[in-house]
Amino acid sequence: MHLLALLFVQPGGHTFSFNDLDQLLIASDVAKRLLLACALGGAIGLEREYHKKPSGIRTNLLICLGCSFFTLLSAVLAGEANPDKGRVASNIVQGIGFLGAGLILHNRNRISGLTSAASVFVVASIGMACGAGLYVAAVLAALIALLVLEIVGIMETRMNLKNIPLIYEARGRDEVLLMQAILRAMDDVQERLNIMDRDVVGEIHRVTFALDAKRRNHEKLKARLREESDIEKFQIFREQEDD
Repeated sequence: MHLLALLFVQPGGHTFSFNDLDQLLIASDVAKRLLLACALGGAIGLEREYHKKPSGIRTNLLICLGCSFFTLLSAVLAGEANPDKGRVASNIVQGIGFLGAGLILHNRNRISGLTSAASVFVVASIGMACGAGLYVAAVLAALIALLVLEIVGIMETRMNLKNIPLIYEARGRDEVLLMQAILRAMDDVQERLNIMDRDVVGEIHRVTFALDAKRRNHEKLKARLREESDIEKFQIFREQEDD
């Protein structure tokens, strides 16, 4: 970054001026920083895309790239004589905060998107590290973020620490008996039946409801629903907004 800062001279507050040689020297150092930012941001985006989250590969890649470039430009445009080289970079945190807030949704008495918003915040910091030339720190942060998103998420589920939102769909030929069977099963696992949708397809009545519960309770409910003879068939779907 010291070389980049020396290439910029702003005597007396005049406009920026870079000749062809300056731009070639800058580009040679900039390329590896931006490419590394793209690779690390894309890796985290790939994990998010795999789990069908709103912030995918392109979103995380572009965030990481943009933060890297802004961090790099912050020092270059400030110049060697200016001690305040982080003015542009300091505003990245505020901008990313607004972007992350847009990923958080409040829906059906649930809040989703918090992990996606947090991952965007982390990706921004990784991009800033790449722009500052802190390659080892950027790679380390990206690896830790990937481990947290994958391994910690699995541990939360298997250790019964996290609520999992699932959608249940039960089918039967008698609506009253179908509803009574669902209520009996819900009572047995001590869960409350909240939002519910009902419709009829030919002679088949279908009841759909969402349940946000621990994995152990979901397993108990599935076992109880299978025992009910009035429920001819039931299916389970994962909430798309689960985070």
